[in-house]
Amino acid sequence: MSKVPEMFGSMVFNDKKMQERLPKSTYSALKKTIQNGEPLDLSVANVVANAMKDWAVEMGCTHYTHWFQPMTGVTAEKHDSFICPDGDQVIMEFSGKELIKGEPDASSFPSGGIRATFEARGYTTWDPTSPAFIRDTTLYIPTAFCSYTGEVLDKKTPLLRSMERLSSEAVKVLHVLGKKNVTRVTTTVGPEQEYFLIDKEMYDRRPDLIYTGRTLFGAKAPKGQELDDHYFGSIKTRVAAYMKELDEELWKLGVLAKTKHNEVAPSQHELAPIFSTANIATDHNELCMEIMRKVAERHGLVCLLHEKPFAGVNGSGKHNNWSITTNTGENLLDPGKHPEDNMQFQLFLAAIVKAVDEYQDLLRITVASAGNDHRLGANEAPPAIISMYLGDDLGALVESIIDGREYRSHAKAKMETGVDVLPDFRKDTSDRNRTSPFAFTGNKFEFRALGSSLNIACPNYMLNTMVAEELSRFYEVLKDVPDTDAAVKDLIKKTLTAHQRIIFNGDNYTDAWIEEAARRGLCNYQSLPEAFAHYTDRKNIDLFVRNGIVSEAEMRARYDIELEHYAKLLKIEAMTMLDMAKKNIVPAVMSFMKELAETISLKRGVSDSLSVYAEESLLQRLSDRMEAFVKKTAALEEAVVQADQCDDLPACAMYFRETVFERMEELRTVADEMESETDAAVWPYPSYGEILFGV
Repeated sequence: MSKVPEMFGSMVFNDKKMQERLPKSTYSALKKTIQNGEPLDLSVANVVANAMKDWAVEMGCTHYTHWFQPMTGVTAEKHDSFICPDGDQVIMEFSGKELIKGEPDASSFPSGGIRATFEARGYTTWDPTSPAFIRDTTLYIPTAFCSYTGEVLDKKTPLLRSMERLSSEAVKVLHVLGKKNVTRVTTTVGPEQEYFLIDKEMYDRRPDLIYTGRTLFGAKAPKGQELDDHYFGSIKTRVAAYMKELDEELWKLGVLAKTKHNEVAPSQHELAPIFSTANIATDHNELCMEIMRKVAERHGLVCLLHEKPFAGVNGSGKHNNWSITTNTGENLLDPGKHPEDNMQFQLFLAAIVKAVDEYQDLLRITVASAGNDHRLGANEAPPAIISMYLGDDLGALVESIIDGREYRSHAKAKMETGVDVLPDFRKDTSDRNRTSPFAFTGNKFEFRALGSSLNIACPNYMLNTMVAEELSRFYEVLKDVPDTDAAVKDLIKKTLTAHQRIIFNGDNYTDAWIEEAARRGLCNYQSLPEAFAHYTDRKNIDLFVRNGIVSEAEMRARYDIELEHYAKLLKIEAMTMLDMAKKNIVPAVMSFMKELAETISLKRGVSDSLSVYAEESLLQRLSDRMEAFVKKTAALEEAVVQADQCDDLPACAMYFRETVFERMEELRTVADEMESETDAAVWPYPSYGEILFGV
């Protein structure tokens, strides 16, 4: 472990390496770009590119790539070598122009109709705020991605724009409050990542896992998570070896991997990092998911990042811990020891409460996916209803502000263990609420509704933009008032009073909360098609256009991309089910039924007195279920045919959700019943028990 400080960031062109390899003037100019958002001159980029190339070549690199995040849900990269002809020899060169701009084919990435197939040109452009790094003898350069005509085609650009927007508005508000020394505000994120690890041999025998990332068939194992014995349990030797290598690979790339443990479901685990700025946290989380998969291969394992790979046990999410800090090192969401006296904290809290209430639909939309539809509200993740948890102490403070009462926050109470040898300690002023989708947890908000495979850029750029909008409105109210303190107190009270409906400190899993949320007028969208129907509502379009994050055309394109992606995913799942059902499950069960029939015939041939009750009753049950299975297979096939005839995206997505998905569930129910009564040696796929307890 003494080598960890030397290992950390060794494969990153970080600040230390830039100081060592760049002239002071170049380093200073680059830092101004990174810290203050100042434009970068091409002459500076040329020097940086050469230094970057020299370092990469020394580290054994032969290629570089512009690494970007298109609307596919995964990252993309095109590799170019450093070689340049020099007579009949080659030299290794890398220019500032090559660093700043790349040209991937934009027509083959999702564009929502912005780009036609024949319009191929697109551009990637260097993000200097996210350091370059080395993987597999290639220099990776984090970039943004746009079309030839300038439309945004990635998930990174809106995030960077939202960070700038939030910084601008937060700084103006802080200046009104007297914090003139603050010049920049940054959003920080720490995304906790849940995942499953299964044996590769089992994975290779499951077409559903290969094609869709989740099991489409599978009867429950005799044991699941009922005993709560896997959560935080002793880590198995094979998994521990995987986690050790994963940590080391991430540390080399400057990822602040901090915590690892077993999660609730068998074969489920979690990795949590220390906070980074939102764009670097996004890059690191994408890296983390990619490296999780690659390291798993080296251990004969497969890392599953689908939100619900196994029915009947908890799926995987990603908790997005979000906060706001200033360039002076102050966390604007830290209430301090006496939050009742901290007007700055209360003002920013009020802005967030207002943002979440007014744009609750956007927060629900940003975590909507085919995979996450299986989790939200299923007592393993927050419900689809967006609400905020503030805790007892802060919640009481908000109530006192609304009611106009005096309130003094409780000091941290002493936790007495009752055992002399165990030290006493101070406990937090509030408990945690794991059922809340958006919970205050001390000095940050934990957005718990994200799915495990989600790119965190989307929820964070929406969150940043919403809060920037509210801060902008606050500034307009406060900028010219004669008595700032009185105006701030009045604004806080009015805002919290108007938007208190979004605050809920109770159990989000109860039916009573669903009814209460409906009375409060909170949205409750149960699926992606239902949620995305509101994505292009005028207030949402106006929010992003007004703040310069994306244009109306880009928003409508993203709407089309998401609905089309959803429909395609469900079609792939349906086609995979049909393939598995017709080619493997039906023949397997038929074969077993034939064995049963032959056994009955043999026993009767030996003696009429031999009982064939067990065989006959089992054969009858399987025969009845097989008849139902074949009929439901045909019904699913017909539903897919009907879906193909739909040319309206919203209607198509809703048809897949309401018809195709329901028929998939019906088919699965019958298959899982047959699996429970079919000889394991005959059943064509590994069981849940083999998969979940086989590592």
